[in-house]
Amino acid sequence: MKKWAVAMAAVLLLFSGCSNKEKENVQEPVKKEKVVEKVEDNKQEQEKQEYPYFYPLTGIGSTTETDGRAVAVMVNNHPKARPQSGLNKADVVYEVLAEGDITRFLAVFQSERPDNIGPVRSARDYYVNLAKGLNALYVAHGWSEEAKKMLEGNVVDNLNGMVYDGTLFKRSKTRKAPHNSYITYDNILKGAKQKKYLMEGSPPSFTFMSEDERKHVIGNDATSVQITYSKGGISDSILEFDPTLGKYKRFFSGGEQTVDLDTKEPVLIDNVFIIEAVHKIIDSYGRRDIDLQSGGRAYLIQMGKVNEVDWANRDGLIVPMKNGQEIPLVQGKTWVNVVPTSPGLEKSISFNVK
Repeated sequence: MKKWAVAMAAVLLLFSGCSNKEKENVQEPVKKEKVVEKVEDNKQEQEKQEYPYFYPLTGIGSTTETDGRAVAVMVNNHPKARPQSGLNKADVVYEVLAEGDITRFLAVFQSERPDNIGPVRSARDYYVNLAKGLNALYVAHGWSEEAKKMLEGNVVDNLNGMVYDGTLFKRSKTRKAPHNSYITYDNILKGAKQKKYLMEGSPPSFTFMSEDERKHVIGNDATSVQITYSKGGISDSILEFDPTLGKYKRFFSGGEQTVDLDTKEPVLIDNVFIIEAVHKIIDSYGRRDIDLQSGGRAYLIQMGKVNEVDWANRDGLIVPMKNGQEIPLVQGKTWVNVVPTSPGLEKSISFNVK
């Protein structure tokens, strides 16, 4: 009997242990699910808190403060000035005709600082106004008469190679004037300090879409875009959309890709904003007066798609509009191409060029 009692007790303990194990096995997935939910909640919370700051001209997030004055540099686009230095680091580039059929770039830096920028070229009044609208420190080498009056009248804080040639501005030995003037970012800051310019204060901000909205951009196909500035084609460019990057690569009229002279890094563009503006020849040199105030028609090209929009000057900042509402840009770098109303957008821009 004692043996039987001992055996029964052992059996009962065995079933009790199995029962407990079964309970543990039933409860285990519930515990795991709760852990997964907790991890997901923490992940979402981290994503929300990941970027408390954003750069005003790119919309790209940062864990540190993004305050700081923009710097706008006139960059030469003559064929003898290519490839240029620093364009790949610019938050925004304005490409506008200067004399004849050659464009110049106003390269605006705020989120990144290239070591070297150039070749630096001379100022024009409409570039000065663009820099003023961004509250940027304006950097050029030379000036037209109207631009000289504006700069000497302190319309905008500025550094000019006519004053600092050989000091802040250096001449490259591998190129000939006027295609050989360069300035480093360190020298820009040095010049600002010498002239007691304040370098705090951010530029006005564009409106940006979220990363999720970026994936759902709609419009007509624009995987390849050609911008024509003249019959000669010296400043024409082609933009090719790279779907793996979600960005546009830029090529000069001869097919050479736009890359940085020093690092060989390509210029990659997230927003191509092509605006139509009235151009008037004002002197025998072919200098122009360009209306960048009145607004007009435009194309906004993003993520391989194009939409016909309007443009407006919002307190000095040129922005895309539709039905009276500002249209958000894709986070990243933007090029604003200004073409004349004559011949106009339709004749200046071609899509899906092969």
